[in-house]
Amino acid sequence: MVREIFAPKSIAIIGASNDISKPGGRILKNIIDGKFEGALYAVNPKEEQVQNLKCYKSTEELPDVELAILAIAAKFCPDTIRILAERRGTKGFIILSAGFSEVGEEGKKLEQEIVEVINQHQGTLIGPNCIGVLTPTYQGVFAGPLPKLEPKGVDFVSGSGATACFILELAIPRGLTFASVYSVGNSAQTGVEDVLRHWDETFDASTSSKVKIMYLEKINNPELFLKHSRSLIEKGCRIAAIKAGTTEAGSRAVSSHTGALAGSDLPVDALFRKAGIIRCHSRSELVDVAIALQQKPLLGNRIAVITHAGGPGVMLTDTLDKNNMQVPHIAGEKADELMSKLFPGSSVANPIDFLATGTAEQLGIILDYCDNHFNNIDASVVIFGTTGMFDSYPVYEVLHEKIRTNRKPIFPVLPSVVLAKEAADRFIEKGNCIFVDEVSAGNALAKIYHTAKPISANYFSDVDKNTIRSIINNSGNGYLEPEKVTKILDAIGITHPMEFSSNNLSDIIKFANQIGYPLVVKVVGPVHKSDVGGVIVGIKSENELSVAFEKLMKIGEAKAVLIQQMVSGTEIFIGAKKEDKFGHLVLCGIGGIFIEVLKDFSYGLTPIAEEEALSMIHSLRSYRLIQGIRGKEGINEYLFANYIQRVSALLQVAPEISEMDINPLLGSPKALIAVDARIKIEK
Repeated sequence: MVREIFAPKSIAIIGASNDISKPGGRILKNIIDGKFEGALYAVNPKEEQVQNLKCYKSTEELPDVELAILAIAAKFCPDTIRILAERRGTKGFIILSAGFSEVGEEGKKLEQEIVEVINQHQGTLIGPNCIGVLTPTYQGVFAGPLPKLEPKGVDFVSGSGATACFILELAIPRGLTFASVYSVGNSAQTGVEDVLRHWDETFDASTSSKVKIMYLEKINNPELFLKHSRSLIEKGCRIAAIKAGTTEAGSRAVSSHTGALAGSDLPVDALFRKAGIIRCHSRSELVDVAIALQQKPLLGNRIAVITHAGGPGVMLTDTLDKNNMQVPHIAGEKADELMSKLFPGSSVANPIDFLATGTAEQLGIILDYCDNHFNNIDASVVIFGTTGMFDSYPVYEVLHEKIRTNRKPIFPVLPSVVLAKEAADRFIEKGNCIFVDEVSAGNALAKIYHTAKPISANYFSDVDKNTIRSIINNSGNGYLEPEKVTKILDAIGITHPMEFSSNNLSDIIKFANQIGYPLVVKVVGPVHKSDVGGVIVGIKSENELSVAFEKLMKIGEAKAVLIQQMVSGTEIFIGAKKEDKFGHLVLCGIGGIFIEVLKDFSYGLTPIAEEEALSMIHSLRSYRLIQGIRGKEGINEYLFANYIQRVSALLQVAPEISEMDINPLLGSPKALIAVDARIKIEK
């Protein structure tokens, strides 16, 4: 992103207006009101003067200008931009206008023409179809409320202008301040990933905001998104985001078990988890998380619930408990000492209830005890409202002081948005943020605490790349033959039983006599063998093998019969599915026919490191089966994780693999054996 976008020394509004109900009028007014210190120009062929500025009839009349903001019809934008880029040295462009790719092919052509011109001149385009950009240098937005700008406020980027406005509407009354706001609209050239890259490359630990929030409708470059998200978080930032448009309705029909499981939301979820991004699902949740992140860091999950009203305290306690947060029991000498300083009938057991008659002084004492004496407390949530019978201001003053002086974070829930509005406004004016609902606050804290840091980039790569590439290069689209699948398993170091396939019974019998009985016999051809009766286990003799062979070869689409040594263990699976721009999604879980029935699986995006593979295994609801339960042997989870990494490495070498299943994979404490596998190629 060029400097001219975020810190221009001169700005031209193309389509400037005296009518502030129009985008070209409102954005000019906002820039003037924001006291932009550079040169400001207005362009409108119908005006002599606009908002006390001299008005130019056309862009040809302008002096050189660094940033142009266009509020004119889409059809006039390409020629205007060409003149600015070629003759006026303009590098930064913001197009507010709609009528581009969002309306169809003609609009898309206009958009592409504009991007080509700007790229030729090494410029940056924001939009089109956006509300603009808000930075400390200028207030270049035409819609929505203007937030208070502070260097340590929140950096915000949105793919939707309207949604950006609605998020600001929620955030501003609650005290959330902003460092910058970017509305990228259609993201014709510059998308959310590019704004992330800008934040990362210009990050200064002493001056930059450490909280970033995002609203996304598309991720054009997941690799860039991951790189800069991870980098920012490793530098000490926290990132929260909403990704819309990821329902099951958006997933395409697929043929494998893994494909049926992997809905369109899973890659996004896996990407966020890999990057360490806190995922939110509504505007209010995003704002709650941002407010929580603006307090001192939450270093543990042991919360003191402090309230003067029983009901909200109970609801918050329930919420924290359901989200695997702790509300520890407080007892002992210091608890008794605190109790002696409160009114009779109070409780310090946690929740700490200091009654409706509790005072500001008592709240201060409680917060100090939580900070200095209760070692089983990591943070406090204070719920304090009013029935209108007393002034809340003294309590809010104590909160203001303790939030700044106490070591442990304090999260204020102030629900009296009507009766205590004046006191809350004064609290916010002093630089505080507030929650208005204790359940939302509890959910936000849990979401922050349980979002892990970015996952290690230490990836497994020890596979036979030459063999893999030879097989892929010499294969057509569709499912690979069993012999090729076996060779690929060998190439990536995954153990499998001895097996052989043929449509000739005598060859089958000959191999069976070599490896011995019992055997598993499978049909070759149909994708879902079990569904068509294409798997027969426990074959113990040549006669049984002959009968099974004849039966399987009569199944529709049967090409051959595969025989395999019979092994035992707990059924698990590893699968993969290609996800367009995201690369491959690798899934794992309990295997066999129950994958789709139980829906107990976890997932990650390639490449996958050991830490991520183990995390995938640990997150399974059936993890106790993997550990071993009620005398039944478990599974070697480190070998399971290693196999996940090996599949991930295969997919890096062979991106043409569109779907893959190793199911079942029979596991024990000593070994994992791939009993069945299939691989589909799409070149």
